[in-house]
Amino acid sequence: MGLWSPGIEGFALSMGLILAIGPQNIFVVRQGLLRSHIFVVCLVCSLSDALLIIVGVLGLGSILANIEGADFLISIAAALFIAIYGVMRIRSSMNPVGMSISNEKAQGLSSTILTLLAFTFLNPHVYLDTVILIGGASSRHSVDDRFMFAIGAALASFLFFFALGYGARRLSSVLDKPDAWKFIDRGIACVMFVIAGSIMLPFL
Repeated sequence: MGLWSPGIEGFALSMGLILAIGPQNIFVVRQGLLRSHIFVVCLVCSLSDALLIIVGVLGLGSILANIEGADFLISIAAALFIAIYGVMRIRSSMNPVGMSISNEKAQGLSSTILTLLAFTFLNPHVYLDTVILIGGASSRHSVDDRFMFAIGAALASFLFFFALGYGARRLSSVLDKPDAWKFIDRGIACVMFVIAGSIMLPFL
């Protein structure tokens, strides 16, 4: 299968996309700092991402994969989109912003879950990342490989959110510094360029 397997590709792509600063990530860090419902928050985030990834890979990915002769066009579109995302991370690294955390009081469990679900499913970027980008990138693989791609992508979400939630107190001093995000964004950009290259490599 080789070192760069579909599972590893899915993991790397998902991790690169999820690392960008967003309201969901900030909320998870906030809950971690408050030590409030951390496990539930991390689990809901991970399961939500996994659900959307499965919808993307088995839905959009399967539809695109069944279009005869579309492999080349799909690969170009996926590689181009991922490369553009990498360029966006480089631009972001030139004017980095820290992940500011508000010092509010902890909410009840039901309020916390409702707020988290709103941050997740009312954010259009989450559908772009999981359903469209990850689903589209998986379409060039076989059915079995798409399954491994989805597992790798979902595993990245579980690993990221639980690390973020339970490591929030230690990570907060790093995530709050714009200089740290300069290196994080550039690291994400490198991953995106590698993935874009791996998608186009079979056609070169």
